[in-house]
Amino acid sequence: MQERKGNRKYDRQFKEEAIRLVTEGGRKVTEAARSLGIHENPLRTWKRKYTEDPAGSFPGKGHMKPQDEDFRKLQKENANLKEDREILKKALAIFSKHPK
Repeated sequence: MQERKGNRKYDRQFKEEAIRLVTEGGRKVTEAARSLGIHENPLRTWKRKYTEDPAGSFPGKGHMKPQDEDFRKLQKENANLKEDREILKKALAIFSKHPK
């Protein structure tokens, strides 16, 4: 029975160097993967992601692509504004009551 290695984590530098072996080194994906001791599927995925968005690929754990980070900030700001609006509505209702 083979022991499964699990999901290994590779840093951005390793991924970029692996991609460079294929793109600039003229090596085939299978050959480059074998020499690095990894399976060819992750290398193919890294190459595709890097080709689609070189600057935004491999942001790292806990980091987002710049456009995703901007979107997250806007969502947070929107939630805060909605909360402020609800508080102001309640305050208006309290202060607009006329005593009898």
